[in-house]
Amino acid sequence: MLALVDTNVLVYRFDPRFPEKQARATEVLREGIADGSLRVAHQAIVELVAATTRRRGREAPLLTPAEALREAEELMLLLTVVYPTEAVLRTALRGAAAYQLSWFDAHMWAYAEHYGIETLLSEDFQEGRHYGRVRVVNPFSESSRAR
Repeated sequence: MLALVDTNVLVYRFDPRFPEKQARATEVLREGIADGSLRVAHQAIVELVAATTRRRGREAPLLTPAEALREAEELMLLLTVVYPTEAVLRTALRGAAAYQLSWFDAHMWAYAEHYGIETLLSEDFQEGRHYGRVRVVNPFSESSRAR
């Protein structure tokens, strides 16, 4: 079964403040790369670079710009990237209105909906809920790890 990985999973891979989530994100990415079941949206790669290079209060960014760009390129080599189209944008507009999703979450869902990806791996949506044809799985939840 195909799954789209949300930005939060990608960012946790590099965030030592949450060691359990970091380990789980690493596991999810390794498994999805190994079995070819994981897809990544263009948006998630852009957001990964922005999120990991941003200062976190007094703390240094998670990655240097060079490291973040290298990781983005690695993802593009290892995963199938889905790109925005006019249809994705229109689906996001409808999803934002119908499901009351934030603009960025609506876009992430729209990629999955448009490309026929059955599962969205994210902690930013309601666990187990179906948005259109897409089911949300929070890879960090207890129920998800039990599967």
